[in-house]
Amino acid sequence: MKKAILPFILSLFLLLNSCAELMTALQTAAGDVPLTEVEVIDGLKEALMTGARNSAQKLAAQNGYYGDEIIKIYLPEEATVIIDNITKIPGGQQLVEDVILRINRAAEDAAKEVAPIFVNSIRQMTLRDAFGILNGEDDAATEYLRRTTYNELFTLYSPRIQASVEKDLVGNISTQDSWDALTGQWNKFATSLAGRIAGVKPVETNLGDYLTNRALHGMFVKVADEELKIRKEVSARVTPILKRVFGSLDKQE
Repeated sequence: MKKAILPFILSLFLLLNSCAELMTALQTAAGDVPLTEVEVIDGLKEALMTGARNSAQKLAAQNGYYGDEIIKIYLPEEATVIIDNITKIPGGQQLVEDVILRINRAAEDAAKEVAPIFVNSIRQMTLRDAFGILNGEDDAATEYLRRTTYNELFTLYSPRIQASVEKDLVGNISTQDSWDALTGQWNKFATSLAGRIAGVKPVETNLGDYLTNRALHGMFVKVADEELKIRKEVSARVTPILKRVFGSLDKQE
């Protein structure tokens, strides 16, 4: 039993010691009035909430996704055959663009409900999480949110994205119908003797999941942008606690 307890005590000591060392550095950098652990945690929570709310607000606005080429959601590469064929008919190009627009509008709609999920995760942050973020890479806070909220965000986004691809395009056929027909035919060939000889592989992409993951990728790209601003730009520290905590890091550089 003593052998089992010893590693635990040692790990706890190392964690507390590293936190103490970081606090000492922060207190030295802060000047006459040292930072407390409470201030550090509050500052990090404030930074996360500010970044998360800003990014969610930007993406929830009209064209938050659709108007930003960096994160705009497109159909997967395997959909090229669908796009090429539809665009050959009159008005086909507009049909494809309408699908892409609806997908991005669905993501913008989902983004309106993202902030509470982020806030709930931030409120559960531990002391260890806080110091790991403060002393981590420039996207440490973003990675914390990704790790603690991704599944819940996926559940939020997924039905909205799925509904957008199930809307009929033309002739009572939706994007999902076209995708299923395309991949079904392709996979039938890929698993045949001729397909195996040719070395082709089945398409296993789930359209709804693919598009949802792309939407979440865009969300975290924007969260990372906001985090970097707070870390690097004094003007982005819009509250006293942000200025105090992250200003202390500036003095260490």
